[in-house]
Amino acid sequence: MTASPSRRAHSLIIELAIVMAVLVSTKLIFDQIAWRFAGPISLAFTLVTIAGFTLRHKESWSSFGLRRLKRWWSIPLVLPQALLGVVSILAVGVATAMAGDALGFWSTDGTQEGVEDRWGNIVGNLPVYLMWMAIGWTSAAFGEEIFFRGYLIDRISKLLPDARWASFISILIPALIFGIAHAYYQGVRGLIVTGLIGLALGGLYLFNKRNLWPNIIAHGLVDSLAFTAMYLDLDI
Repeated sequence: MTASPSRRAHSLIIELAIVMAVLVSTKLIFDQIAWRFAGPISLAFTLVTIAGFTLRHKESWSSFGLRRLKRWWSIPLVLPQALLGVVSILAVGVATAMAGDALGFWSTDGTQEGVEDRWGNIVGNLPVYLMWMAIGWTSAAFGEEIFFRGYLIDRISKLLPDARWASFISILIPALIFGIAHAYYQGVRGLIVTGLIGLALGGLYLFNKRNLWPNIIAHGLVDSLAFTAMYLDLDI
């Protein structure tokens, strides 16, 4: 016997509450132990929790956009979509930062204090640079895209009615959470800029028919550019 729609919705709400509770609680705990790595650590615990639910529901990770590339030549076909993602991330980030500066909300001169505190010792430090590059591709590119785009958009979509505005709400809520998740070291500016980038990535995810690989590659490439610029102490 299949569960009623109301029962399925109730189950999804409980699941989302548990997942978010794990994300927030582990973040608060590890903030007191190793705040620089609290985000990646809390995300790891969250993904393990999601994995438990997928096993329980007998789901495949492909439902979150991690589609198996059937042929080797499928990989180059993803690259133009990933390039669009890179351009979108950079364009939204730069435009939002400049708009905030023009309106007097913040200054784009210099590095944000919280950002420098988190990985300021990356400049000229090869081991630290390689460590953050690894974290960037695993936790940020892979982990964040699975959670904020693949998982949250899937679950929120299932809770919303079949309406025109549903798709926008399904990417808006994860984008807001994405921005809040980065505010602890980037402040209000980071919340707004990262939130709008999350909105763009959510739109690209739906545009690419919920294929997560372009987002993962784009996210990883942009983070790699940022870490490389910091390592080389470039003023960008």
